[in-house]
Amino acid sequence: MSALTVSQLARAAGVGSETVRHYEEIGLLPKAVRGGNGYRVFPPVALSRMAFIRRTKNLGFGLPEIATLLDLSDRRQTDTATDMVRLQQAAVLKMEEIEARIRDLEQIRSGLSQLINSCPGAGSLADCPILNALSGLQTMPVEKLKACHACPSS
Repeated sequence: MSALTVSQLARAAGVGSETVRHYEEIGLLPKAVRGGNGYRVFPPVALSRMAFIRRTKNLGFGLPEIATLLDLSDRRQTDTATDMVRLQQAAVLKMEEIEARIRDLEQIRSGLSQLINSCPGAGSLADCPILNALSGLQTMPVEKLKACHACPSS
């Protein structure tokens, strides 16, 4: 495969040209050089790096983490035992972050489920338990809820 222009690399990688330029700017991609036609071109290895970036992003890694992983990937032939430990630690940390996000999402789902179950699906918006909860009206003490004209009477 020959050198790729920014737009060719973007199209082949399934991203926008701005993404390619950004990745080059922050060092995830090699610097482009000017081709004979004046266009900036990337070496063929840039496409495999884009695929690596996409896969790591799909696993939840952020750009700083991806930079570290790319660095480790670039040193496969000269790695040390500590490099493998760093790689495993990065994966373990990402798994822990994902598990924490899953717990947070489960709590959000539970809260939404409670709101949905409290809604009759008909009537006045002034009596809507979802809007009242989002407005903070349902977290008031029961006496204040009964005195509130916008809240459903219980």
